Parts: sequence; structure tokens; C-alpha cells
Amino acid sequence: MAVSIGIDVGSGVIKTALFRVEGEKSEWLARWDARIRQRDSFTLVDESIVYVLEKAGLTRDDIDYIATTGEGESFKSATGHFYSMTTHARGALYLNPEARAVLDIGALHGRAIRIDEKGKVLNYRMTSQCASGSGQFLENISRYLGIAQDEIGALSRKSTNPEKVSSICAVLAETDVINMVSRSIPPSDILRGIHESMAERLIKLLKSIDVKQGLVMMTGGLALDTGLVKAIQDGMGKQKMGTRVVSHPDSLFAGAIGAALWGAFRHKKLQALGRLPKAS
Repeated sequence: MAVSIGIDVGSGVIKTALFRVEGEKSEWLARWDARIRQRDSFTLVDESIVYVLEKAGLTRDDIDYIATTGEGESFKSATGHFYSMTTHARGALYLNPEARAVLDIGALHGRAIRIDEKGKVLNYRMTSQCASGSGQFLENISRYLGIAQDEIGALSRKSTNPEKVSSICAVLAETDVINMVSRSIPPSDILRGIHESMAERLIKLLKSIDVKQGLVMMTGGLALDTGLVKAIQDGMGKQKMGTRVVSHPDSLFAGAIGAALWGAFRHKKLQALGRLPKAS
């Protein structure tokens, strides 16, 4: 048995998951997430560890492995660090065992990952950092339109005449949106157009790593944007792809879940070698 904590330090949000793993059985004991804003990331990580331990009724001595992912490599109390593509792959498979590809869309980039039935990464590709296909871009647009982020998806789905954004540069795309507002284009049509533009690039990413069929799991901060999920599924349908894109209420935690599970797996391997790590 191993008790492990997975911590996904993102550009905008920190996610932490506490798991108990015994054999093939995994029990999710506690979770925590918070926006970083202008706070120190690792101070928040420390707070998250205290919270999940208290929630689960455990102490630091009960933890066998603390695994970081994302931008958490420099966290001194970590037992080990895992690349985010591998943690999102494993987390996506935990959330939906049928997943054979992952679309991870965070604050600064989008990433497509092809996986096998065990969560092994077979191929992956990322968008460029300046591409208008990220959470930060949508956050900026929603702020300009005066719309709460949790309203974006529902509003986009009400669109009847989408106004597509053509630029892949976030700065130029925001200029496009300003021009749309000046032409009195409804916010719903602007948002749906943005979603369709993002979906087009994300679908290209999937095709570039040879994802042609099966279930695609969305993870990251935009996984619960129902407007984006629909735009991706509609785009796949138009291109007659044999794929289906889905999200999960806990998609935000995919990286943290994967880190915790890989941490437990590594603990088991090191235990077999007689080199038991202990989280500090």
C-alpha cells in the first residue's frame, strides 16, 4: 500500500490530490485547488498539503510519496517529479478508462496526447505559446466582454451566427474581438466563433499525432467549457473523424491525479528494490 500526494503546479491554478493505492485499487482521499494570482506558488503548495492531510485525517508521516508535475519541479519537499504529459495521460485514464487520447488545455497552451490502454504516452504535440487557444486568452476575452468565465460555455452554445476569429496570435485575435464588439456582434456569436477557431487548431493537433478514432478526454482548465467541448465535437463530426470528445467534472485534477498515481507506482518499485523513499 502507498499513500501519495500529487501536486500539479500550473501557470494559473494549483491542483492537489491525495490517494491511497493498494494493488489495483485506488482511493481518492482528498483534493484542493486554488488560483495562484499574485501569490507564491510553493506557499500555496504547502497550504494544499496541510489541507488534504487534515481532510483525510492523516499526518505528514503517513505519506509515502509527494509527486509534483507541471511547474512544480523546484518544490523542495517533493519526493519526485513527473512530466505533465505523462501525468495528464494517467489522470485522464483514471477518469475514463476508455480514453485513448487527451486534449490538455491550460492557461498558456493546448496539448494533444495519444495514449494506450495503460496510459503510456505514444505521441504528443503542443500549440505555440502565442496561439489564441488557451485559458488565458479566453479569460481576457471574457473580461473584455464583461462575462464571467463560468458563463462562457452556455453563452457560446446559444450562438446562431458564429463570427470566426481567424488569427492564431492571441494579441491579434483580441483585436479581432474588439472590432466585432464595435460592429455589435452578439457576445454569444463572438464566443462560439472563438471556440470554433480553437477547436480547429486542437483537431489539427490530434490529427498530427494520428488520433483517428476512439475517445478523447479533455483535461486542464478549459475541460469544463461546454461551448469548447461542443465546438470540438462538431468539428470532428464535420471532418468525419471516428472520435468522440468528452470531459469529466474532475478533469481539472487530471495532472494531480496522474502525479499521485505515478508516485504510488514509483514507491512500489523502489520498495521492491529496498530503497523506500519517504516524503519530507
